[in-house]
Amino acid sequence: MESKNLSQFIISYIESRKQPKLEAFDKETEKKLAGLVDADEIATAKQAALAQRRELEKRYEVRNWLTEAANRAAQINLVTHALKFTHSDAKGTSVFTEDRDDRGACYLATATLQNPAIDAVGNAAALDVAKLLQTEFQGDTLIAQLNRGDYSALAEWAEDERQLQLWVSGFKQVLADKQPSSHTLAKQLYFPVGENQYHLLSPLFSSSLAQAMHQRLAEARFSDKAKEIAAAARASKWHAEPRVSYPNTAVQNIGGTKPQNISYLNSVRGGRNWLLSCAAPNWVSQQQPPLKQTSIFNQRGEFASKVRPAVWKMREYLLSVRMLEGTQEIRQRRLSHMDEIIDILFNYAAGIQNLDIQAGWSAGEGCQLKRSQQLWLDPLRGKNDAGFAFEREGKDWQKELALDFGVWLNRQLEHAELKFGEVERREWSVAALFRQRLREFEAEWAEDTQ
Repeated sequence: MESKNLSQFIISYIESRKQPKLEAFDKETEKKLAGLVDADEIATAKQAALAQRRELEKRYEVRNWLTEAANRAAQINLVTHALKFTHSDAKGTSVFTEDRDDRGACYLATATLQNPAIDAVGNAAALDVAKLLQTEFQGDTLIAQLNRGDYSALAEWAEDERQLQLWVSGFKQVLADKQPSSHTLAKQLYFPVGENQYHLLSPLFSSSLAQAMHQRLAEARFSDKAKEIAAAARASKWHAEPRVSYPNTAVQNIGGTKPQNISYLNSVRGGRNWLLSCAAPNWVSQQQPPLKQTSIFNQRGEFASKVRPAVWKMREYLLSVRMLEGTQEIRQRRLSHMDEIIDILFNYAAGIQNLDIQAGWSAGEGCQLKRSQQLWLDPLRGKNDAGFAFEREGKDWQKELALDFGVWLNRQLEHAELKFGEVERREWSVAALFRQRLREFEAEWAEDTQ
């Protein structure tokens, strides 16, 4: 990049800092003058304001501002890893690292970033200096130019070599290596390297990596292209670009109402640090008809797996009240547990009945499921199988299904201190919810099976 262009950027940057200050000063002056009545007081106030405004303008003359900025540069440091993300009151050393891993590291880390963003920490009042040094203009920055020994952008405005060296040495303080130090509020880890020997490690937050992630997520969520793609998706229309999403993200707010006290890039991000979900994925099995089972009530079947927690809760409750006299509350609680089990059973059945597979799957030679459960779970088979339809209409299979359910639940609830017999089995089999759900299922399939 031509240094002259960067020199013009310096001018425009200083001007952008000056104008808000002048506008604020002019508004404050007008406010003061509006409160005065005496002509002499007004004249004196105007004269004082004019002198103050000239002093302010002088402060923002290029050479004066660069000299002051070079002096204030010692108050900040350019870093990739900032300590205050760990604790806002930590006083230790932050780190600037230029290590790069060009071999394709297995882990996402700062070293894998091709062009890591550089952060600035220190006195928040001097962050304007960091912005001057770091702002990219036509592919280059002032600090990068200074770091490679090119001082031409500053030389254009320096009165002499002495002033130029003053600016260069001042600005380069942001990259000066300091004696590393930790702090009581910093994280520290003792890492064993031998017998009774340790390295004391102080892990630091990578603001450069956080900035790269922030830019990637912001592009995927808020860019014009992302909005176009999202609009096409909502309208069920095709779009040439893929839609990128980052689900289940969390937001960590750092710095509270003053994110600039943590670092410059933290202020740019508004204190928001997006966190990607690291939770293990939930395994979702594709439901299949129970072709290899003789009964859905088998111990190792899919239904048994789904219902196991509910059965366990019911058994635990019955154990807790086994020594008490039966009350209305106990009966209601027991009924509630049983209703939960029945709901799971019929939800499982609904899933099988609505599988997107060819009707009549139970007629295959490989199907081992007992006849009553075939009649229940494969209702559409009757459209092409008259004998099957006739059996369904007879409804004897419903009695067998209820009996199997009652016997199965008795066995599941068995315990050394709980005994169940025919009375309990009959109660489970004729449960009001069981009969109601069975009627609803049959009514729903009545038209489809004709």
